[in-house]
Order: sequence, then structure tokens, then C-alpha cells
Amino acid sequence: MSNLLTIFVSSTSQGLLWSLLAIGVFLTYRILDIADLTTEGSFPLGAGIAAISITQGMSPIVASLLGFLGGVVAGLVSGILHTKLKIPALLAGIITMTGLYSITSRVMDAPNLSLLGQKTFFSWLQPLGLSKINTVIIAAAIIIIFVIIALVLFFRTEIGLAIRSTGDNLEMSEANGINTDNMKMIGYMISNGCISLSGALLAQNNGFADVNSGIGTIVIGLASIIIAEVLFRNRPLPIRLLTIVLGAIIYRFILALVFELNIPSDYSKLASALVLVVCLSLPQVRSKLSLKLPATQEKSKGEKSK
Repeated sequence: MSNLLTIFVSSTSQGLLWSLLAIGVFLTYRILDIADLTTEGSFPLGAGIAAISITQGMSPIVASLLGFLGGVVAGLVSGILHTKLKIPALLAGIITMTGLYSITSRVMDAPNLSLLGQKTFFSWLQPLGLSKINTVIIAAAIIIIFVIIALVLFFRTEIGLAIRSTGDNLEMSEANGINTDNMKMIGYMISNGCISLSGALLAQNNGFADVNSGIGTIVIGLASIIIAEVLFRNRPLPIRLLTIVLGAIIYRFILALVFELNIPSDYSKLASALVLVVCLSLPQVRSKLSLKLPATQEKSKGEKSK
């Protein structure tokens, strides 16, 4: 029981940090209805910018903000490719992701960069006598609450409502005078900013930044969103964002339980892939069960009437 609790606490600390990425993916995937692969480039970019900034003596808070801004610029590039150059969203994301690999390598000037012995964003709570995991949970929770409040307030503004309208009905939005290209670019920028911030914080938590850390991140974000939507459906935006945080924690917990089975390191990626398949197939399973249930109930009613 104590081992299970330890795994859950560890998964919570990791899930909170990954949830920022999931929220970023949600903004493009659900709000704008765009599959944006820039994620796999903006995540390590945020990590690399934060890591090199900290090693150069900058404050971890400033380093994290710079990582966020790096993601905003990456999102802007994808937005321009998609809206101004009319490149399909999927290809625009792939192009930006490919280019960001070289940019991140140049920023770090190495394939990976260690942060051991450096002060990080989570260091300011250590004098309170908290463990590293509890420090991460408290600091990450503060950031997530701030991000969710900021996003909720933003999406209640005129621009925020225009972005939601663009994702819901592009043609109707254009007919009502909304500049849908600008709305898409803003959505891209906010989304990748959140993703890069997640990368910046995870690099500080893990103690290193790696140029290949973005591989598979888009699927992790999607899995967190799907888990949240299976458990909680048709919720207002504030609750929906909170459920995505919960979905990220559940995903990390499931993954941790799988790794507790002493799977060889050679099969770790395969195990992760299988967990993702299960998570992403949950909506299909749920829909089939919901179809079978009414049919079973009607059949039982028919037998009773006889």
C-alpha cells in the first residue's frame, strides 16, 4: 500500500508538469480543431532555452518565461505557414518541428545539457524542509492554477471568443467579419507557449534538457485529453481544463504501474505505446458499450412484457 502511495505521489508530480503540455495540445486540437505537430519541436525548445539560460546565471523564473516565449515564437511560425502560406496544418507543424530540432541544438550547443547543481524553479521551496516531490507538486499546482485562470479569463474576452468561434465554425466566423487567420495564429502561439513552458519546467525537474525529449509528446498530450473526456464529458471550459490535469496524472500513474512490472528497458517504449493505445481507444470502447446497454435494456423489457 505504501509503495502504491509513493507511485501515486510521484505520478502526481510528473503529471502536473506534463498537464501544461496537455493543455497546450487541447487548445489546438479541441479549441481550433487542428492537429499541430509543432508540439514535438516546441517542447524541447522550451527545455533548451530554460537550461542554457540557467547555466548562464539567469533566474529560473526568467529562464522559464524565456522558454515560454520561445514556444510562442514557434507557434507563430507554424501559424504563418498554415494561414499565410496556405500549407496544411499537419505539414506546417512537421516543417516547424523539423526546423526546431536544429534551432534547439544550436541554442544548447550540445545534444543535451545538464542542470545538476544549478538553482531551478523548484529550489525556492526547499528551505521549508519539503521533499523534492512535494516541492514540485506545490510549485506546479501554483503555476497550473495561474495558467488555467489566465486562459479562462482570456477565452471570455472578445479575442478569446473569436478563437473559439473560429474552431467551432470557420465559415460562419468569416461571414461575421472575424479574421480567422489571426485567430488561428494567436491560438498557435498560446498553445505552443504552454507546451514550451512544460518543457522548461520538466527540464528543471529532471535536471537536464535533451534535444530528443519532444519525441512522442503529442501523443502524451492527446492521451491525457482522451482520458479526461472519457471520465468527464460535456463540461464547461474551466472544469475541462482541470480534468485535463487529472487526465495527465492518471496517465502517468498508469504508466508508472506498468513499469513496476519490471519490464526490461529495451521494451519501455513498447510498454508506453501499448498504454497509449489503450488510452486512445477508450472513447471507441465507451461508445460501443453505450450502444449495447440500451439494446440489452430493451430486450429485458420485452421479455418482462411477455
